[in-house]
Formats: sequence, C-alpha cells, structure tokens
Amino acid sequence: MPKDTSIRKILVIGSGPIVIGQGCEFDYSGVQACKALKEEGFEVILVNSNPATIMTDPEFAHRTYIEPITPEVVEKIIEREKPDALLPTLGGQTALNTSMSLHKSGVLEKHNVRMIGAKPDAIDKGEDRQLFKEAMIKIGLDMPRSGIAHTMEEAKKVAEEIGTFPLIIRPAFTLGGQGGGIAYNREEYEEIIARGLDLSPVSEVLIDESLLGWKEYEMEVMRDRADNCVVICSIENLDPMGVHTGDSITVAPIQTLTDREYQIMRDASFAVIREIGVETGGSNIQFATCPKTGRMIVIEMNPRVSRSSALASKATGFPIAKIAAKLAVGYTLDELPNDITRETPASFEPTIDYVVTKVPRFTFEKFPLANPV
Repeated sequence: MPKDTSIRKILVIGSGPIVIGQGCEFDYSGVQACKALKEEGFEVILVNSNPATIMTDPEFAHRTYIEPITPEVVEKIIEREKPDALLPTLGGQTALNTSMSLHKSGVLEKHNVRMIGAKPDAIDKGEDRQLFKEAMIKIGLDMPRSGIAHTMEEAKKVAEEIGTFPLIIRPAFTLGGQGGGIAYNREEYEEIIARGLDLSPVSEVLIDESLLGWKEYEMEVMRDRADNCVVICSIENLDPMGVHTGDSITVAPIQTLTDREYQIMRDASFAVIREIGVETGGSNIQFATCPKTGRMIVIEMNPRVSRSSALASKATGFPIAKIAAKLAVGYTLDELPNDITRETPASFEPTIDYVVTKVPRFTFEKFPLANPV
C-alpha cells in the first residue's frame, strides 16, 4: 500500500516539559517521526511547549510552535495552519489527552482534520479502564479482579466486592501513573481514592486486586493497516509488580519465560492490539504472571509510542517511532526496509543474541533536601 496522497500537511503534537514520568524518550521518538515525515515529502507542523528539546530545532519541522499543549492553543494552530491530519501518538499522554479533547469537542471535524496513527475509538478503548477490561474479557484474557469508581461511595462498594487489602488504585488518563497508589488499609484507601479522583481529568479511578510481588513483562508490538503484527522487543522487569516500570531495572529480551510461555504472551499481545483496534503503529502491552501459580494477566496497554518504545528501539536497533510515522501515512511493514539489516523488510521480527539492561538513574541533586545515595 503506497503512502496516502490525500495528506499534505501533518500536525505533530510533542510531549511538552520533561517531568517525572515523561522524559526525553518522547523527544527521541518525536525527532525520528518528524524526520521520517519530512523524508516522505509531507509538510510537518510541530507544537511542543518545551524549547529545550531537540525536536523543536528548526530543521525538524517546517513550522514549530513553542506554545502550551492545551486543546485551546492547538485549536488556534489548527485554524491557522489548516493541517490535513493530526498525529497524536508520539507525545505521550499529554498529546493523547489533548487530541482526544479536540476530537470530543468537534474541533477536528469542524476543520476537517483526521487523526492518524490511532483512531479515537482505539485510544478510548486502550485508555478507558472499563472499556479495556470489557475488551480483554471478550477475547478471553485474564484481568485482575477490579472495579471502576467515580465517587467515594462507588469506591467503597468496589473495595467490599474485591474483599481483601492491599488494593491498587490507578486514576484514568493521568501521566506516568500520577495520583495512584497502594492502600493497605481503609484509611489509606480513602485518601488515595480522593487524590486519584481529583487528579483524573475524567474523575475516574480503577481499583485492582493487589499483584504485588508478581513478575512483570512488556511487549512492544507494531501493526499495520494490512493486519501484519510483529513483536519488536520483549522486556522483563527485574523488580516485581509494585515498582513503576520507569523506576525499575529492565532487561530485554525476556529471560525467565519458557518458549511456550513466551509464545502464549506473544499471541495474547496480537489479540490485544487487534481487539483495541490500533490500526497502525506501535503499542506497549504489559503483563504480569504469578510466580507461584503461573497465572498470566494483562495489566494495561498504551496505544501509542511509550517510554519503553525508546528502550526497545535502542535494544534492537528497530526505529519504532520512525516506522510508526510511516505506517500512519499508509505504508505497510513489508514495504519498509529494516535500517539495520538493510536487506529484510520491517515485517521481520528482530531477534537479538545479546542482553540489554536499563538501569534507572535518579538525579537526587535536583532535590536540594534529599540525601544523595
């Protein structure tokens, strides 16, 4: 499938300032994507509120707006630039939330701008906790016992249904798990719920049975519009569930699963990306397995380029963001060459004969009152 010639001008939304939970990985992805789109002859318009990033350098986009990433500001840019398409999957949660606001308020429809890379329905299904849970049950994958709450009363009811502490609380549509936490008793539970409801833009929290101590895995998967799916990289967290992936030591490829267990997880990843409906581009799908029983459950999925995508790209040499940008404009995986081998197409799964380890670096010097470790 050749590139989509109905698209001439593309608006790319960056990730904004580097805050805890959203680092330079998105800048790395954004640079790759902007270069790939320019290479294909598209006019690239970029909005990013962080002037310190590399992607805001003049050579990466035809026009760069260093403005706050809010629906109001992006709407003004759309009115002025009149892009044909909006690529929301390269700027982390900030870009995704802004794009969804523009879609829901009718701005994109009004200005005849279409979302490429991930359709609004797929973003909703991947990000909305209840819709995701229903989708996983539909395809027969196991999920933690859980419930959704929009008020404190609903949250108390869910806690009674699950029946045991500790409980994991995760607000919907927040950045890097912000506002979530683990409650070991009723007092902590009510405190975290109140904070989570306040921080979630849709006042929604997901309450899960505790998976503390379970082994955590991630699959970096890509899909094109012809339904070709490939696993780019499998990642295993050295730290168990309860330590955020961004703070955890991670190893690629997965080390402690048998081939049979790995193939089950791979098949489950493809079932997830197809059911959620991510038509083109990359997704990050997270699993947990119980070390005692081997029970495997799906934790969540990011229907976009995530922080793990940068690690997967560096571990395998497969440029996820670049390929995701090209898939978004109509190409299929078998039409794109693999940059590393220069012989095989991007539809070949990378296999690596080495191990890559990511160790987080905590910059304690940025916190004047903290003791350097």
